[in-house]
Amino acid sequence: MLNNGFEDLLNLLNLKFKNPGLLKQAFLHRSYLNEVKTQMLSNERLEFLGDSVLSLVISNHLYNLRPQDTEGELTNLRAHIVKTKSLAEAARKLKLGNYLSLSKGEELSGGRENPQLLANTYEALLGSIFLDQGLEKTREIIYNTLLVLFEKELKMGPPKDAKSSLQEAVQQKFKQSPHYKILETHGPDHAKQFTVAVYIGGREMGKGTGNSKQVAEEQAARIALQALT
Repeated sequence: MLNNGFEDLLNLLNLKFKNPGLLKQAFLHRSYLNEVKTQMLSNERLEFLGDSVLSLVISNHLYNLRPQDTEGELTNLRAHIVKTKSLAEAARKLKLGNYLSLSKGEELSGGRENPQLLANTYEALLGSIFLDQGLEKTREIIYNTLLVLFEKELKMGPPKDAKSSLQEAVQQKFKQSPHYKILETHGPDHAKQFTVAVYIGGREMGKGTGNSKQVAEEQAARIALQALT
């Protein structure tokens, strides 16, 4: 752990934990616990809880903020906000990577800057805040650390992603839909990498790699769009 205390983080969030053990648990990565052979719990259960709380808070906010949007539009906007890239950005602004307890191997492989690991830690932190402080305080933290990054999208809606743009272009030009196929997956479960290709009429038009199938598909679609124009 690079930072042995949480004072800076707590000051930044304007928080004082009733149960400091919950805060500590939010930063215990399973690789560290496997290495030190302890019976302490990793942050995975808190991550599970934080993910659910985050979805509830964002969904409720969008429902009230954008009464004109359909279910599909609300779902797309929520997905645009609650994704690995944006959660990792929020985590970096809070310097959450500095507080993580990692194994030596995870540390050497750049775990403190791994977007998926940072996103998971952000969710685990939300889970710990929810248990210790309740929903309203957690909602405040989400507004101040995540939603503040999306002021434009909250007003205008999400920008059109590459997959949607490619779907429209292919439908208009070829009267068919693009087809995506996973070519390869590799890496450990917590840092898995996907390679995906997109095909139009049986012809490969783009290939992408990312830490989720969705990220890889988006990259492949972006390359295919460039090829079409």
